Amino acid sequence: MSEQNLLSFTESPTISVVVPAYNEQSRLGDTLPVMYAYLKEHFSQFELLVVDDGSTDRTPAIVQEFAQQHPEVHLISYQPNRGKGHAVRTGVLRSHGEWVLFSDADLATPIEELPNLAAKLREGYDIAIASRAVRGAKLVVRQPWYREFAGRSFNLMVQLLAVPGIHDTQCGFKLFRQEAAREIFSRCEENGFSFDIEVLHVALRLGYRIAEVPVHWMHREGSKVRLLRDAVRMFLALLRISRRHHALRSIVQEPHQAP
Repeated sequence: MSEQNLLSFTESPTISVVVPAYNEQSRLGDTLPVMYAYLKEHFSQFELLVVDDGSTDRTPAIVQEFAQQHPEVHLISYQPNRGKGHAVRTGVLRSHGEWVLFSDADLATPIEELPNLAAKLREGYDIAIASRAVRGAKLVVRQPWYREFAGRSFNLMVQLLAVPGIHDTQCGFKLFRQEAAREIFSRCEENGFSFDIEVLHVALRLGYRIAEVPVHWMHREGSKVRLLRDAVRMFLALLRISRRHHALRSIVQEPHQAP
C-alpha cells in the first residue's frame, strides 16, 4: 500500500470486527494476535468482538486470556451452540463501530484485504464483500475440486432464488456501514451457514449497494460444512429466506442510494 493510501486508511472511522468462534482453540492463539496487531496499527479506535458460540473446548478461555492484556478485545459467550449465523448476528448487534467487519476465525481471507473493502465504502457503497469468484481474485490454496464444483453449482441456485448478480455469498469477510448492518441483521433469523445469503438477500431488498471485491484467499482445513448434509439444509433455507422476506420491499419507503 502506498504511503498516501496508508495515511487515508489510518484516518478511517472507528471499526468493530466480529469473529464467530465455535471450538476454535487451535486457531485463535495464532489469528487473534494477527488481527489485533493490524487493527492497532491502522485504526485509532476499534473493538474486536469474539463471539463464543457454545464452544466445548478452551476457546473462551483463550479469548479471555488475550482480552486481559488487550482492552479492545471483548468476549461474548453463551451456551448452547446456536450456529454461525446466530453468533455473527449477536456480535454485529452488540457492535459500536461506524464500520462493522465480520471475519472468520481462520483468516482464510487475510485481514490485510480490509483496505480493498474499505475503499468501496469510501466510494459510497454500503456493504463490501470479499469474493473468490470475480476477476482479480487469487486462490492461494484451493479447496478440493469437489468443494469448488459444489460451491459453483450452489451459487447458481442462490443467484436464481435469492441474490442475483452476487457470485460468492459464502466468503467469510464482509464489511458494512453500521447503520446498514444494524438494519439488516435485526431482520435476519437464519442461525446456520445460510445466514450470509439471508443478509445479502435482505440488503438487496432494502436497496443497499453491495460491492463484490476480489481477494486473496487460502483454503483452511477444518471446515465445519458437510456437503451432503448441508446442501439439503441450505436449499431449505433458501426457500425459507425467500418466503420470510417476500414482502420486505413494500415496507421500505425509499431505496438507499450512494452519495
